[in-house]
Amino acid sequence: MTRDEALQILAEADLIVGAADIQNALGRMADEITARLGETQPLVLTVMNGGVFLAGQLLPRLRFPLECDYIHATRYRNTTQGHDVEWRVAPRESVAGRTVLVLDDILDAGITLAAIKARLLADGAVECLTAVLALKEIGRAQPIVADFVGVTLPDRYVFGCGMDVRGNWRNLPDIHAVKGL
Repeated sequence: MTRDEALQILAEADLIVGAADIQNALGRMADEITARLGETQPLVLTVMNGGVFLAGQLLPRLRFPLECDYIHATRYRNTTQGHDVEWRVAPRESVAGRTVLVLDDILDAGITLAAIKARLLADGAVECLTAVLALKEIGRAQPIVADFVGVTLPDRYVFGCGMDVRGNWRNLPDIHAVKGL
């Protein structure tokens, strides 16, 4: 996608959730996570690349000891269509015997996040909790329910706050929907 194409997509997009509402949701999520995990020392795994925004905004709000690492599993590969889950990077830290918190940008079809959770539990995590900035209401059952959710979105192709449109616009402080998708 060219710069002009990316700018055109943003210019035509619908604003779905503004930056102030995102910040409020992050504060609420931090309070919920602290209430649940504040007396533990979890391993926090950020799902690349989408989870970077959530991790960068959420982690400074968690005022208890935790360890950070990342995992890279994807279905989209800079496209708007999902494929099979591709595992690119497993956590460097062992999850065996640990409480793990997985941070991701969005729960839509739920296939990737469900596969990540299943793998971490199979690798010996005693508990695997999930936090997503956005839950998309897709109108059908999802294979996983997130433990912590920031905002709920309509069933549209969205971008911003870690979510991309063909590799672009993860950096926006608010969430937009692509016109026509």
